[in-house]
Amino acid sequence: MKSSSFLKIAAVTATAALILVGTTACGRGGGAEASGDKIVMAISTLNNPFFVELRDGAEAAAKEAGVQLSIVDAQNDSATQANQLATAASSGAKAVIVNPVDSDAAVSAVDALITSGIPVIGVDRTVTGVDLASLVASDNVAGGRQAADELAKAMGETGTVIHLQGVAGTSASRERGAGFDEGMQAYPDITVVATQTANFDRAAALDVTTNLLQANPGVTGIFAENDEMALGAIQALGARAGSEVFVVGFDGTADGLAAIEAGTLVATIAQQPAELGKLAIEFAIKAINGETIAKTIPVEVVSVTKTNVGDFAK
Repeated sequence: MKSSSFLKIAAVTATAALILVGTTACGRGGGAEASGDKIVMAISTLNNPFFVELRDGAEAAAKEAGVQLSIVDAQNDSATQANQLATAASSGAKAVIVNPVDSDAAVSAVDALITSGIPVIGVDRTVTGVDLASLVASDNVAGGRQAADELAKAMGETGTVIHLQGVAGTSASRERGAGFDEGMQAYPDITVVATQTANFDRAAALDVTTNLLQANPGVTGIFAENDEMALGAIQALGARAGSEVFVVGFDGTADGLAAIEAGTLVATIAQQPAELGKLAIEFAIKAINGETIAKTIPVEVVSVTKTNVGDFAK
């Protein structure tokens, strides 16, 4: 998208495109130098506990730093998010944090922001081929490999697996899937018999898993690229979850940790969503102030199983 097109979109959508779900504005704290500057955080969806935690971490950091934070929720619609990003530029934002619905679809809108001089920080997911000021994200590839190891261990390194993918086009789904596929190469007696998207959604995963189990009744393992899908798969499995069929998720949400404690989920690869949100705010402030910042800010992921879930569950 060229700059003129971007401005046209901004004008059309300035009054209607934002779905505002939270604003933080307070006095200076923590020694920040942003002096109340406005930051817009565009989140893919708040209908997911992971992104709620990410938002909460960002809001706490913004309050501490004394910056104004506006949160917009795209409700998993890439066109809505493009409009929200266009509106962000005309709303006086000094920096934008984006968690893209689709890493490819966000390119034009993010390019337009950067062209207009607004630094853009990616959080959890990148924007394909765009020179972001920084990307704050978990090591999803490493997490996918860890998931493969945990699932193989639970299965006795033999059997058949269903792989539930997240939203197509997101870097998180691509990277977790790539890491999982790479990890599974170490286990030649395990075969992935079905791979299908369930859009990072619990209800969708229930339906998808039910259908895939009918087509593949002998499956003994399921990898879901987030905990919401893992929980949907567990619903589909019923009493078989954790005994006949082993499920591994990704994120380390409260519900995922509870499922590990209950014995229905073998493992989850825990991210730190509140820390992701916090760091995104900190680096957005640095970008506003013209400071040099790292292009990638990695946040550690940890395999959580029955043996260490007590360290994570609250």
